[in-house]
Amino acid sequence: MKVNDALRLIAGVMLIVSLLLTHFVHPNWIFFMLFIAVNLLQSAFTKWCPMMTILRKFGLED
Repeated sequence: MKVNDALRLIAGVMLIVSLLLTHFVHPNWIFFMLFIAVNLLQSAFTKWCPMMTILRKFGLED
């Protein structure tokens, strides 16, 4: 799996998890979703994402 594919998979899963946590556990989990969204926006402008660095250290290819 490539880094970009893994990044999209992780972001999608984390958004779904945070949505479920917000609905079933506590409304404050919405801030976790907000954090993910802000990180995605930031990476779109700066072309740098901390998760991509982590995935490369685990051996995924570009």
